[in-house]
Amino acid sequence: MPFTLATWNINSVRLREPIVAKLLSEEGPDVLCLQECKSPVEKIPTEGFAALGYTHMIARGQKGYNGVAILSKLPIEDLGDKDFAGLGHARHVAGRLENGTVIHNFYVPAGGDVPDREVNEKFGQKLDYLTDMRDWFRAERPEKAILVGDLNIAPREDDVWSHKQLLKVVSHTPIEVEHFGDVMDAGGWSDVTRADIPEGQLYSWWSYRARDWDAADKGRRLDHIWASADITAAAHSSRILRDARGWAKPSDHAPVFATFDL
Repeated sequence: MPFTLATWNINSVRLREPIVAKLLSEEGPDVLCLQECKSPVEKIPTEGFAALGYTHMIARGQKGYNGVAILSKLPIEDLGDKDFAGLGHARHVAGRLENGTVIHNFYVPAGGDVPDREVNEKFGQKLDYLTDMRDWFRAERPEKAILVGDLNIAPREDDVWSHKQLLKVVSHTPIEVEHFGDVMDAGGWSDVTRADIPEGQLYSWWSYRARDWDAADKGRRLDHIWASADITAAAHSSRILRDARGWAKPSDHAPVFATFDL
């Protein structure tokens, strides 16, 4: 049974309920994974989503910060969450569809502004978070699994608007890209988006600071969809809905889509 999945850092699900509803009604993914919900679970506006057919949700929430949720048309079983790096943050939740597919929804720490853990605690937490992810996937290699989310790293040179200018900017530094690769290798993950769109600049995030984000186009691909090795061949039709970055009261991220024939 094919199903379409989308991932989106929504930057407050309550504030941006209208554009979540717009995405659900216009694009109709079977599963939508949200990050940075910034809401306790009980205050996520589920009634409006359920009216659009998304009657299933698993989530982990925090007041004002972090938070991850999986909205689904399909029944989904809550498989729990992991507290990587011991931060006590709502940054991961996992669920299993009835066909056995496991979905991991992640919101990796952004890492602050200075790429040096000696002077920036947040950067150290980001690296530790990724290391814990690597160790978990190395110990429990994923099968029939999809990993999505705002991983806050743009790994490839063509995942950023200027490789040279961003080499010392958090999200594209060599040490972050190395940790990103280690997580991917540990789990035998494949980058679904780049398997479908192997060439060219590709972004999912544009800063709020850019007055004309579209014309300037100084983006980064921070949002990812991965598949475990056994289902990589089942993934197709990847795309990034760039237009959503220009919707009313937008998130600074755009949704990323993929379809799986499973």
